[in-house]
Amino acid sequence: MRSPNASENSAPSASDGAHGPSPRSGQVHEPVFRHEALEYLGIRPGGRYIDATADGGGHTIDIANAIGPTGRVLAIEWDETLFTNLEERIARTWPRGNNACVLQRTSYVQIENLVRSLGFGPVDGVLFDLGLSSFHLERSKRGFSFQNHAEELDMRFSRDLRETGADILNARTHDELAAIFRDYGQERFADRIAAAVVATRGRRPIRTVGDFLDAIAAGIPARFRRGKIHPATRAFQALRIAVNREFENIEAGLAAAFAALAPRGRIAVIAFHSGEDGIVKRRFRDWAARGEARLLTKKPIRPGADEVRANPRARSAMLRAIEKIS
Repeated sequence: MRSPNASENSAPSASDGAHGPSPRSGQVHEPVFRHEALEYLGIRPGGRYIDATADGGGHTIDIANAIGPTGRVLAIEWDETLFTNLEERIARTWPRGNNACVLQRTSYVQIENLVRSLGFGPVDGVLFDLGLSSFHLERSKRGFSFQNHAEELDMRFSRDLRETGADILNARTHDELAAIFRDYGQERFADRIAAAVVATRGRRPIRTVGDFLDAIAAGIPARFRRGKIHPATRAFQALRIAVNREFENIEAGLAAAFAALAPRGRIAVIAFHSGEDGIVKRRFRDWAARGEARLLTKKPIRPGADEVRANPRARSAMLRAIEKIS
């Protein structure tokens, strides 16, 4: 579920994604790979499954319907607002309750601990949908979007995190900032933008979206400020990834999910940009090379033309899946 025009007015890259409902709008977007996710997880009645990135509950509800009353689905959502919205949607969907759904507000890096503490195992499958929620771009007021220059540059998915985007920009060294912009955003002007950030904060602390945009503009040569995507896109993406430790959490979450799987259990991951997909690809291939798992997708599955027409946000989605052997 992608955010429209993300490349023009928001923190994600041109291939980065958004999904889920906007809690105050009442609109719920269509999940990406809705049917393929169930197929590659090998959903069966009575099974136990984990939706590691529940957001608005689209995949959670599909899984709950497929496993029936004897199955269970553990839905994990880290964001406090999205978790409240998830609780409300589940309550609306099943007004008399649904014992199949177990909701937990935490990060998916805690999967193994949750399975143990809740007695949830053995786990038959885990789904990760790594797209950025449209709520964060459109409704959160946390500085994910370029639209409101006055918004505080927070960028945290959860208040569990200590550092905001502004904190990082005001505290890290030039070299540390350049590494963030280069490694997480593939920003060609990483050193120049880092220098501009350091110069800007020398005059006054960086606090808002507008402050960061001004620093980025100062660091990018004028002839490169016009193009198909907003010139700040890559730097914003990089800062968001750093704030939320997204790449580290994907690594940790995959490892925790694999440890929790029963033999022949499966992991399916929907990614939306090359950084995420690269981590998933390497991890899956490592497990397969060690004889611990079987690749179900040698190459990422892409959405068909019909799905992209119906849901343009799906255009950059990539699905990979793996099955645990032992």
